Amino acid sequence: MTFEHASDRPLDLGLTLGPLRHGAFDPTFRRTPDGALWRTTLVRTGPVTQRFVATGARTVVVQHWGPGSREAAEAVPDLLGEADDVTGFTPPPQARDAARRTPGLRMCRSGRVLEALVPAVLEQKVQIVTAHRAWRSLVARHGSPAPGPAPEGMRVVPSARGWAAVPTWDWHRAGVDPRRAATAVRCAQVAARLEDASTMPADEARARLEKVPGVGVWTSAEVAQRAFGDADAVSVGDFHLAGAVGWALTGERTDDEGMLRLLAPYAPHRHRVVRLLFLDRRPQAPRRGPRLSIADYRAM
Repeated sequence: MTFEHASDRPLDLGLTLGPLRHGAFDPTFRRTPDGALWRTTLVRTGPVTQRFVATGARTVVVQHWGPGSREAAEAVPDLLGEADDVTGFTPPPQARDAARRTPGLRMCRSGRVLEALVPAVLEQKVQIVTAHRAWRSLVARHGSPAPGPAPEGMRVVPSARGWAAVPTWDWHRAGVDPRRAATAVRCAQVAARLEDASTMPADEARARLEKVPGVGVWTSAEVAQRAFGDADAVSVGDFHLAGAVGWALTGERTDDEGMLRLLAPYAPHRHRVVRLLFLDRRPQAPRRGPRLSIADYRAM
């Protein structure tokens, strides 16, 4: 299935879809030398491979393969951020240049809750490279081959039943501790209820996610940013984020409470502000813990 998606405003594929990639070697996401972005997903009607090629500042050719093609095609406008409304948004002075240079940055809305939730759980309280390695290992071992002519090595994420059935030793082999593994399994066991959250108001949706033991405000924010297209979801509790945001906006470190105060004037676009701040190599707060590359923030 091939069609052209035309937008009425600029669209940057890389910046918009980039948050769906979990590491440079994510088997569900690939950028090829011809400039195409490939993505796999598992929708209600089955697995699907998507290929996106920008043909202009506002046009994209989208191809689909697999049983879930029609369903995924219908969701393309949301995926590409057509519902992302920037009306009335004025970035802080520190982010104005980035906003000017990236008019095509949008908040994507994948609508796939478990696909965003499992990698977020894997990223809890560990270095990002460790979480990405675990995601790659688990999807490669328990996912399914990508439909169609996808680049070599691409896989589709396991189903909810598949995640729930991952044996203990495979979580261990992937470097996932028992606490995070148990949380991921619990999420998979109630996946049907969690997927319904994508149709709920943002606060209600996050509250539903946080009812799962092990899913807190940081994890629900990471899911909201990707699955719900929530431009206001701030990842409170991130080891580095508050200090980095404080440094970018004031030249001083701050904590979560201070970060929320600094971002409050920009609601409901607080996450958008964070993304814009880290598009530039802005001065970073002195490190106090495991190092996190600016490239990791750019992929948020």
